[in-house]
Amino acid sequence: MAGFDTSFLSHATPLPGFTADVAGDVRTVDRSTWLDYTHFSLSMSLERRLARIVAWNIDGRALVPGETVPRSGVDFRLDPRVPADGQVGDELYARNDLDRGHVARRADLLWGPDAARANEDSFFFTNITPQRSAFNQASRGGLWGRLEDDLLALATLDRARIVVFGGPVLTDADPVYRGIGIPTAFWKAFVYEIDGAPRAQAFLLRQSLDGLGTGAFPDDEWRTYRLPFARLVTATGVDLGAYASWERPATPGAVGDRVPRPMERVVW
Repeated sequence: MAGFDTSFLSHATPLPGFTADVAGDVRTVDRSTWLDYTHFSLSMSLERRLARIVAWNIDGRALVPGETVPRSGVDFRLDPRVPADGQVGDELYARNDLDRGHVARRADLLWGPDAARANEDSFFFTNITPQRSAFNQASRGGLWGRLEDDLLALATLDRARIVVFGGPVLTDADPVYRGIGIPTAFWKAFVYEIDGAPRAQAFLLRQSLDGLGTGAFPDDEWRTYRLPFARLVTATGVDLGAYASWERPATPGAVGDRVPRPMERVVW
């Protein structure tokens, strides 16, 4: 599998590293801390059994309609390269309101001649995190599924190409459900070019886990915030320092213009 393309934009977009705090929690497979799939790569947390970060490429000009590459008949499944007890599988999602939420969105990966293979790869549990449906599904207004759409709508986006990094925010305070720590926050960082200049911006997205029936989950509605890269590194242990100098204020019409509250209101 080709995996994430670091030369997808005119400027190189290297895979991030990890801070010392989390480096020991990164799974190694075949002497690599990254697993490659079609159009994306990811790195797993040993303790949490979820992806710590997923990196993917979106070619907006080559996207194919989702209905032409159907998801029906494609099962969620464990990746055989990772031990079964190193992944979170179907046992977490039975008889509750948790979605099997794609980190790298299926629709983002359906481009070019390998769209069908990317569709199948997106259903490995290594790319899945527990998300509430109202948070996850773009058709229900979930911002996790809408951010890329807003960015791709920019007419000035060079070659309609975007590099995305994203994943759950894994903390010791995450509530435990069926033995699994459930993330209450997720993040995405976008790298793209406008008029030949590289730009980057990141977002924190929160979800409510109320309604799962345990009484142990926060009652807050999820919220979306712009997230400075320096805060992102601290919160996630993912070192995106290579992109910090590309961080820019939101362009009118770009993702983030409708953010309702400042980041300072987030309580970790």
